[in-house]
Amino acid sequence: MTFQNTKSIFDDAKAEAFAERFVGTLSEAALAIMTSLGHRAGLFDALAANPGLTADALAEAAGVNARYLREWLGVMVTSGVVDYAPESGTFTLPPEHAAFLTRAAEPNNMAVTTQFIGVAASVEDDMIERFRSGGGLCYGHFDRFHEVMAEDSAQLVVASLTDVILPVVPGLIRRLEAGIDVADVGCGGGRAMRHLAETFPNSRFTGFDLCPEAFAATEAEARDKGLANLRFEARDLSTVPSLGRFDLVTAFDAVHDQKDPQGLLDMIRRSLRDGGVFLMQDIGGSRDLEKNIGNPFAPLLYTISSMHCTPISIGQGGPGLGAMWGVETAQEYLAAAGFGQVDTHRLPHDPINAYYVARD
Repeated sequence: MTFQNTKSIFDDAKAEAFAERFVGTLSEAALAIMTSLGHRAGLFDALAANPGLTADALAEAAGVNARYLREWLGVMVTSGVVDYAPESGTFTLPPEHAAFLTRAAEPNNMAVTTQFIGVAASVEDDMIERFRSGGGLCYGHFDRFHEVMAEDSAQLVVASLTDVILPVVPGLIRRLEAGIDVADVGCGGGRAMRHLAETFPNSRFTGFDLCPEAFAATEAEARDKGLANLRFEARDLSTVPSLGRFDLVTAFDAVHDQKDPQGLLDMIRRSLRDGGVFLMQDIGGSRDLEKNIGNPFAPLLYTISSMHCTPISIGQGGPGLGAMWGVETAQEYLAAAGFGQVDTHRLPHDPINAYYVARD
């Protein structure tokens, strides 16, 4: 009898390729952090508005320190984001890059999304302890989460709300124009409700969120603008049997973070009037890991899930579904809540999320 040697053979070429890949990973990670900084400091906007400036001239135009700007430009030039002309010492942001990095580019500004890397990194020490203890986090652990989430939602959801998202529900625009009652659960910064309140003055809008600081700025702006058809309420939605009676309830990237996602969906269904509709946007990945391998956003989504979504749910005593709970689980939860008809949509402007329209 002969035995085959099953001992694994070290593949030098595979090891070298992996090492080279991780050199790129380190550089791309550094680029992501510096892209977030550049977005927050308005550097991409200044570059786009002032092509062909020296570092000193650009620093003056952007209102930043020239010495720090040179270091930042070093990252952008060596990563191929910004063009540099050594003979004149000038810098230019190509318009093809500006189309994805400036505020004028919204809703395609990917610099906004890079801010989540810093948000995740800010709780690394806390998460090391949670990896050992199994405990969770609360929103107070994140200094900028609500700010970043509101900005990301503004370009991904708010900018496309009336033209792309709401039309997935036939007749909804007409009903909003006539006047209906709308609730948004987990409203966060509240920008979606403010936009709808301004667009549909005959309808009435209420935003609910656990954290009043999340919507405080939008609430103040709405008050200053005299939006009488918009209000916000800080409420722990896991403790109420119903929100009231609404014709439309929305939830944008909120359900999987909750203490009791199934209970929340049950409560939402009880809060709908006859003929009411629930419109839910959530991460459109799969609960099956192998189905996410080809998704270019999967590493980012799993990172945000690991560092925010999962521990936030666990911190409330929840199941910790995480952002990648999957379309399959979302559909099962909606059916278990008693929704007899659930339609799932993928929209061309949003490669990350799925949109669910649920009715009795």
